[in-house]
Amino acid sequence: MAQTEVPVSKSLLVPIDDIAEGVRGLRIGFVNVFGVTRSDGSWTLIDAGVPFSAGLIRSWVDKHFSSAPSAIVLTHGHFDHVSAASELGDHWDVPIYAHPLEEPYLTGQKEYPPPNAGAGGGLMTLMSPILPRGPVDLSKRLRLIDASDNASLAEMPGWKIVQTPGHTPGHISFFRPSDKTLLVGDAFCTTKPESFFDAAIAQPPELHGPPAYFTSDWSAALQSIRKLAALHPLILAPGHGKPLAGREVEAKLATFAKVFARDAENDAKPKAH
Repeated sequence: MAQTEVPVSKSLLVPIDDIAEGVRGLRIGFVNVFGVTRSDGSWTLIDAGVPFSAGLIRSWVDKHFSSAPSAIVLTHGHFDHVSAASELGDHWDVPIYAHPLEEPYLTGQKEYPPPNAGAGGGLMTLMSPILPRGPVDLSKRLRLIDASDNASLAEMPGWKIVQTPGHTPGHISFFRPSDKTLLVGDAFCTTKPESFFDAAIAQPPELHGPPAYFTSDWSAALQSIRKLAALHPLILAPGHGKPLAGREVEAKLATFAKVFARDAENDAKPKAH
């Protein structure tokens, strides 16, 4: 898949501690986790970080929240989004939610496919063959979400679950229509995902496709990006990169979906020899 990106003005960047009403995040190296708080003060943790990050997440929770979360919800089961889930779930005694198509990767049954070590360049791509692919076993706490579009969770009132497969079979995102806030997981990024370690801090913000080395279905990934653009979000919080907010976000995402589709079409054309 061609490397598709759309530059974004730094004026759209918003602090990860104050993304939107009731939404704050924690950056752990190259990946983000999020806390979504309800009007009664209870809240939900979105994703669960890299290996050995449970202590960091717990310290963040102790500082910013008055209680443990009511649930952990996973956008998908890759190692950088799930590794602290078991320890945190046991510590807080809470359920862990995921899409049914992620179940075999979260119950010890299957590993994700091998990475494409030739995708995208960058240090993360070179490292991808040694990155963990699972499976992990969260079976004692795992709860499967409703797999239909526009379903919701009791733990996240006001938010819609958006089916966004492609990066993984059961990848999901979350959309709050009231203020058009979108939590995208790895459906797309706001930094070049193949270069998290060597350029993530210095990189200017840009809309970029999902991490290429671990994306299993590019056709589905394109359809998911189109679906998210059709929601006309004004606030974006990605699994990788910095949050964005402002009127320009909607237009930038629409442009990105078109450019991504164009590049996908060009990749599919037979090459002259």
